[in-house]
Amino acid sequence: MSTLPFTPDLSVKPEVTAFFDAPTNTISYVVKDPASNACAVIDSVMDIDYAAGRITYDGADRIIAHIREHGLTLEWLIETHVHADHLSAAPYIQSQLGGKLGIGENITIVQDTFGKIFNEGTEFQRDGSQFDRLFKDGDSYRIGNLVAHVMHTPGHTPACMTHVIGDAAFVGDTLFMPDGGSARADFPGGDARTLYRSIQRVLSLPRESRLFMCHDYGPNGRDIQWETTVGDEIDHNIHVGHGTDEDSFVRMREERDATLAMPKLIIPSLQVNMRAGQLPPKDKDGKTYLKVPINGL
Repeated sequence: MSTLPFTPDLSVKPEVTAFFDAPTNTISYVVKDPASNACAVIDSVMDIDYAAGRITYDGADRIIAHIREHGLTLEWLIETHVHADHLSAAPYIQSQLGGKLGIGENITIVQDTFGKIFNEGTEFQRDGSQFDRLFKDGDSYRIGNLVAHVMHTPGHTPACMTHVIGDAAFVGDTLFMPDGGSARADFPGGDARTLYRSIQRVLSLPRESRLFMCHDYGPNGRDIQWETTVGDEIDHNIHVGHGTDEDSFVRMREERDATLAMPKLIIPSLQVNMRAGQLPPKDKDGKTYLKVPINGL
């Protein structure tokens, strides 16, 4: 198992409020410092009616209302990675409440890859400058008195980061609930072997550490869940639990990925999220368009 770039402090227990977005099966979080009114928002969702070409903010407005109702101060908006299955509401929330927007430094790899796929041209900056902070492995930042630590956990995408805040870790799409297994690794820049090693890194946290998922699909008809522990994942995860070895995981993951359809919102999500949640620039007539690359993904 990989050595952690920090020492977890299980005595620190941030207050975590979850917001489930049913259309995308995404869980967003407000993470509050128990000793102050400071908070962070992790993996927010902007609503899109893809067929109608209409953007709305109902989910983001619920988060904003919660923060205002409890008198919180938003200090950070965190993206665990460039999502391919939902659009980020981070700039909208930032425009209402402030805060800094952060993502992993390998966003530049994602921007370069998909900037070419969507033929964005030279005006699209591929240096991550759309974000306020690009995190490196081992970086830290503060949410009030809380110290948040950042681990690079690629495999699903090159820019995936796990954010460890006290006894809580926000794993993005690196892991699912124990009966959900793990995320796919077949997107451009993804890799099943890298994903396995990243998962082992997450599972090297103390067994009591709380893990918070970015998605849940209610396998076998169970209710939606989003919180588990490192110990539960080690003991029960259907893809990596019970001491599953690397080669077995890679074989399973690659065979499974070959059967999966692309996420229904992958085209708009990537174009928006690689821009830090901003829509593409308007054309000369003041209209905004999303591109559909033919045979390009």
